[in-house]
Amino acid sequence: MCLKIVVKICAAILICGFAAAAQSPDIIVNRVTDNPKFKDGQAFVEKDHDRINRENIQLTEIEAPPFKEEKRARAYMEMLRQHGLSDVEMDAEGNVMGLRKGTGTGPLIAIAAHLDTVFPEGTNVKVKQTGTRLAAPGIGDDTRGLAVLLGIIRALDAAQIQTRSDILFVGDVGEEGRGDLRGMKYLFLKGPYKDRIRMFISMDGIGDGSAITNGAVGSKRYRVTFKGPGGHSYGAFGIVSPAFALGNAITKFSKMQVPAEPKTTFSVGVVGGGTSVNSIPFESWMEVDMRSESPEELAKEAETFTGYLHEAVDEENNDRSTSQGKIELDVKMIGDRPSGSTSVGSTIVQTASAVIRAFGLKPSYTMGSTDSNVPISLHIPAITIDAGGSGGRNHALDEWVDVEKTASVRGIQIAMGILLALAGIQ
Repeated sequence: MCLKIVVKICAAILICGFAAAAQSPDIIVNRVTDNPKFKDGQAFVEKDHDRINRENIQLTEIEAPPFKEEKRARAYMEMLRQHGLSDVEMDAEGNVMGLRKGTGTGPLIAIAAHLDTVFPEGTNVKVKQTGTRLAAPGIGDDTRGLAVLLGIIRALDAAQIQTRSDILFVGDVGEEGRGDLRGMKYLFLKGPYKDRIRMFISMDGIGDGSAITNGAVGSKRYRVTFKGPGGHSYGAFGIVSPAFALGNAITKFSKMQVPAEPKTTFSVGVVGGGTSVNSIPFESWMEVDMRSESPEELAKEAETFTGYLHEAVDEENNDRSTSQGKIELDVKMIGDRPSGSTSVGSTIVQTASAVIRAFGLKPSYTMGSTDSNVPISLHIPAITIDAGGSGGRNHALDEWVDVEKTASVRGIQIAMGILLALAGIQ
């Protein structure tokens, strides 16, 4: 190949590179928001608003306790099927999902809302409506997100919007508490879409649509049990006690020094053990939660905590009689949520920010513990966004959302705009 041709090719590549660089998120977003089909989608969301609220109520009244989400999952899977998605399925962990096919010229994007709530089986989940206010356990966290995803699918179809990317719509399990993000861990590490998802959006939260959760607060949770011989409180006095070892460990733990930045926290949430007031217990236990915005600080925190436990065991065995047996330690991890962040300067965050600005709001960036923790830890661009409206009392029996139409619709439109700016409109 002659030098002149090489120079021309290189120049063309540079020109294309500069052109691509010039396509700022604001320009890309403006092309979406100015698109007549997007405007048709917005108009459809307004007309469809009552149906979104009805489906929010319908899904809320199907209880979805931790590890028992199947009834709601099957109902949601049928809804996805009725909305014309392809490859609708439930995976081995219980997540339900379906694809809205694009042209295949863009990266696969997944958008999810979680099926589970924090409320145990048998909780009264009947929705009470007062004006535009809906109240029931789980009505907002995250059943509102499930209903909004259905509304977005309908809006895209009604406006005949075709995207470059395939979009995977997901109702996932195990986001709350002891669920430990099991649905997301399966989706990204074991499921049929493992290694295929290139961007991820979690819809989890009620708000005006301006908040972007791009930071993942990680956590490690343990159940720690101190075991010993046990005995009569009077007759066996002087032998080692799991209760004293536990108390010593808690005292040490309570004095642990952690940084304010990155924010790092710890707590003993539950303690137990023993059989009667006049017995030295044969076991005493606690459940512990440690969190940090930094993976390194979280690992350091867990290592320091483990050291305290062994110190407490050794000190109890040295301070009291081991004639009937020694104190032994059993540590079980009951939760492990990874931490990390998606850079504010990343394409996904900058694009979401540009959409929010296009709707006249100022984007804010937050940390949280959401389904996005898993993809963030795998270095997959991920954010968590609001589902619109307003609400409060999450995880309480009187949880509520206000679906006043103006704020509710705008939040849904922002979410749809973010999705389409990333997926691309053909």
